[in-house]
Amino acid sequence: MTSDASPSTKPQVHYRFEQVGDVNIFYREAGDPAAPTVLLLHGFAASSYMWRDVIAALADGYHVIAPDLPAFGFTESPERGRYDYTFANLAKTVDRFTEQLKLDRYAIGVHDYGAPVGWRLALAHPSRVTAIISQNGNAYEEGLSTGWEPIQKYWNNPTQENRDALNDFPTPESIKWQYVEGVSDTSAVAPDAYTLEGVQISRPGMADIQLDLLLDYATNVEKYPEFQAYFREYQPPLLAVWGKHDPFFLPPGAEAWKQDIPRADIRFYDTGHFALETHGDVIIPAIREFLDANVKEL
Repeated sequence: MTSDASPSTKPQVHYRFEQVGDVNIFYREAGDPAAPTVLLLHGFAASSYMWRDVIAALADGYHVIAPDLPAFGFTESPERGRYDYTFANLAKTVDRFTEQLKLDRYAIGVHDYGAPVGWRLALAHPSRVTAIISQNGNAYEEGLSTGWEPIQKYWNNPTQENRDALNDFPTPESIKWQYVEGVSDTSAVAPDAYTLEGVQISRPGMADIQLDLLLDYATNVEKYPEFQAYFREYQPPLLAVWGKHDPFFLPPGAEAWKQDIPRADIRFYDTGHFALETHGDVIIPAIREFLDANVKEL
């Protein structure tokens, strides 16, 4: 029996691993490797899964790579004490990953923790970064909300007491809160992502790794002036797509880019930290339009 249905045009996504030192990085890949590359870097508490719809929307015209960072998703990384869980080291691992995959030039899409990893890549290799898309990935102190105050207390005085005060941060309950906080209609947030990340963070030793990264986040804030100097000097095309009710990263953090990149495209949406979960239908076309205008012909 024959079918009248036309073949599906849905792009094929491949799910792969790449061994980088002691870390076996899981990543999603789609599109023609000869096309311009887009490197998507997720944040906390997420994985490359957060980019699933973006990958599908870009793969017909771009080579899209989305890795899981060490200690996230399906990436296999050493236990605490055998790998340095700092943002400098995460960036070093991702840098080696891009070189092993022979990614010579790429646009970066970043979210949350993926931002300081991406900013470090840009500082190390400014000529490789063709454009930047930030979905609530911060680079300015103006963007830090009062929600950072107990974390900043830990940065300034990293005692066991101050660490223990943050024990509710790396928990499934806290992760779900981050997905739904600031969302007017929480029924629009699928449970898949926060449930998967809740399982991941419940694994033995994972909470301590996340608290280590939370402590080390202070190094990102210290480097904000360096990141901002990069923006001013190199003027990368930049699109910020920002959930304006993010409990951690405030809209002024996105608006601040205009100080350093006057042509930056800053857009706000009536949602929270994970804007793609609720507003992907409008954000993803904006990302595609931005890349087509700034990267496609490079």
